[in-house]
Amino acid sequence: MRFLLAPLCVLVIGSVLLEAFEGLVLPRRISRPLRAVGYFYKWLWLSWRRLGRRLRPGMRDDWFAVFGPFSVLTLFVAWGMLLVVAFAGLGWSLHLPISAPEAVPTFATYLYLSATTFITLGFGDVAPRTSFARAITDCEAALGFGFLAIVIAYLPVLYQAFARREVEIGMLDARASTPPSAGELLKRIGGCPDLGDLKDTLKNWERWSAELLESHLSYPSLMYWRSQHDRQSWLGTLTTILDTCALIIATQPKGALLYQARLTFAMARHAAVDLRLALNRTPVVPDRLPDTEQEALFTLLTDAGMPLDTSPEAHAHFRELRALYEPHLAALAQWLELTLPTIAPNPNAHDHWRMSTDPSGHFFNMAP
Repeated sequence: MRFLLAPLCVLVIGSVLLEAFEGLVLPRRISRPLRAVGYFYKWLWLSWRRLGRRLRPGMRDDWFAVFGPFSVLTLFVAWGMLLVVAFAGLGWSLHLPISAPEAVPTFATYLYLSATTFITLGFGDVAPRTSFARAITDCEAALGFGFLAIVIAYLPVLYQAFARREVEIGMLDARASTPPSAGELLKRIGGCPDLGDLKDTLKNWERWSAELLESHLSYPSLMYWRSQHDRQSWLGTLTTILDTCALIIATQPKGALLYQARLTFAMARHAAVDLRLALNRTPVVPDRLPDTEQEALFTLLTDAGMPLDTSPEAHAHFRELRALYEPHLAALAQWLELTLPTIAPNPNAHDHWRMSTDPSGHFFNMAP
């Protein structure tokens, strides 16, 4: 009856190798036939989120921040354990002849041999005796060595993508406060006679959105990695980018700024839609800006010196543009336990660069 276990072990080994190849080597598509890693993240995140919701707010943020790196390491350990157990089951089911202290090798003996082989430890107290058994052992040792090499190479790539993502998030603090908002950004820049800086900013955001899409589709675990500063997130930054572009498109009649806003809007919305599809979430329709607050926002920006078209057509166009991306962002926020930033300036927002902490942890103003 043991022989019936051998095909199952081979299937497990093949499945793990395919999943590892797709997850660590092959850039991912939005729809993938291999879903084991997706289910791993889904159920692990559901359990993690359920526990986090029971914590007080300060501890909850720290708890969620741990999940991203922890899930990557857990995935590596799970893959390694599956390979070790599968190779042990293969040897045990095929009755591979081995030299062991026990007169009759048990499954535990094969498991010990598999573990020491996979991590290339090789004490030598348990060893294969036939050519076929040595071939299987050699294959496992090679896989273990290659698996370790790929993991070592994978982690720096992951951290580099994370670091590149955080640069633009940090730069947004001085422009739009924290948490950021499109209203705050345009209010601050409204008094400037030249809007060329805003055009350059939109161009940088277009590239950042493209890099976000590429890196987070290739390595979906990055979506669970929280930003390094409180009240900042990659999703909040993406939302602010889209809100800003939508406001410019709806209220600017023509010009280079309008053209760049359309390009950035297209790239950022592409990222929002594809990342929502990658997590297999259903769009959610939020109510982020009622009509009365939208009118107040337009008035605020006009008073700040931002040239805007405040006609009813502009208001309607802004609502139409928001409907193109807000459901996707709301679905991501709901799943990732993140809060979408407001469109209008947030009275509770603060610039991180103006703030510091004394030894007791209290904030004080560092403004010049």
